[in-house]
Formats: sequence, C-alpha cells, structure tokens
Amino acid sequence: MFLTVTNELLRGFWENIQIFCLTLLFALPLGLVVCFGSMSRFTPLKWAVRTFVWIIRGSPLMLQLIIIFYGPGLMFGLPSLDRFTAVIVAFAINYACYFSEIYRGGIESIPKGQFEAGQVLGMSKTQIFFRVVLLQVVKRILAPMSNEVITLVKDTSLSRIIAVYEVIYMGQNFIKKGLIWPLFYTGAFFLIFNGLLTVLFARIEKKLDYFRG
Repeated sequence: MFLTVTNELLRGFWENIQIFCLTLLFALPLGLVVCFGSMSRFTPLKWAVRTFVWIIRGSPLMLQLIIIFYGPGLMFGLPSLDRFTAVIVAFAINYACYFSEIYRGGIESIPKGQFEAGQVLGMSKTQIFFRVVLLQVVKRILAPMSNEVITLVKDTSLSRIIAVYEVIYMGQNFIKKGLIWPLFYTGAFFLIFNGLLTVLFARIEKKLDYFRG
C-alpha cells in the first residue's frame, strides 16, 4: 500500500513541479518587463502598470485561477483554456507582479551615483544596467526572491481548485478509501523540495558575498 500511495503522490507532485518550473520560466522575465513599466517616466503607463500590480497582489491567487479558467467562456463566449494552461497563465501573471516589486526595490536601492558614474564613462543605459547594476541587484533581491520561490512551491497546490491533479488532490482521493495518512504524507514532498531550494539559495548567496557592503 505504501508503494502504491507513493507512486500516486509522485505522479501528482510531477504536476506541481511542472507548474513551479513553468511559472518561473515565464514570471521571472515578465516581472522585469512589468518592473520597467512601473518605473517608466511616461506617467500614464507607470500608473496603469502599478494599478494592475496592485489588483493582482491584492486579490487571492485562487480567485485569479477561477477567473482565468472560467472567465473567457462565461463573460465573452470564448473557448476556455485547458486547465493546465489556465494554471500557468494565472501563476505567471501573479508571480510576475510580485517579482516586479522585488526587482523595483532592488534597482531603486542602487545609489544614483553609480548610474551617473557610468554615464560619465560614456556607457549607455543598457550597459550601465547589465555591467554595473544587475549583479548588485541580484545580491540585494536574493533573500526576498527566495521567499517568493518557496511560497510558489506551496502555492502550486492551489491548482486543485480547477481540478488539476497535483499532489494534495491525489492525497485527498485516498480519504474516499478510508485513509488519511496519505494526505499528511503529501507534506513530505513539499518539505523535501523546499529544503533543497533553501540549500541552493544559501549557496548562491555565499557565492555573491563579494558584493557585501
């Protein structure tokens, strides 16, 4: 029975891992785009982006999942996205907004003198960002980013709300068979995965110690 349960939960956790990886793949670069929009000197764009970020960060991810999956069909008569695609779209938009605020905080924490020094040396804004600012920003945002990434691992379980068969969904199915322990067992998958991520981020932070101070 233990092996049967483990195999079923592993099958479910594979869905969590796919959601996790694809969300990061799309949300990390999208968050940078949103960040630049929120820092734009074009006031209408800046406030439109910041309002959008405020709405996404201020409303539950579960609600966003439901709206993205059911909304196109119920509101506009359009074909609904398949369940997994709807999950990726919702997660990518949600986490891009959170990442954008972390990016913005990191960029704004860099002293303006470094930008001015780069300009004096004849560097373009793009060169200043990638050669002077970027690695310092990575160092400064690593801790809050690691927190968001670990939160993402746990949030993948919300995909069950639109019947994506992730690990908790699979564990809950065993309740119908009179077994509760597989549901508790699902926690081990999250703990182990988050433990590995914690070690990974600690090593990355150690490698960036030369930016201390």
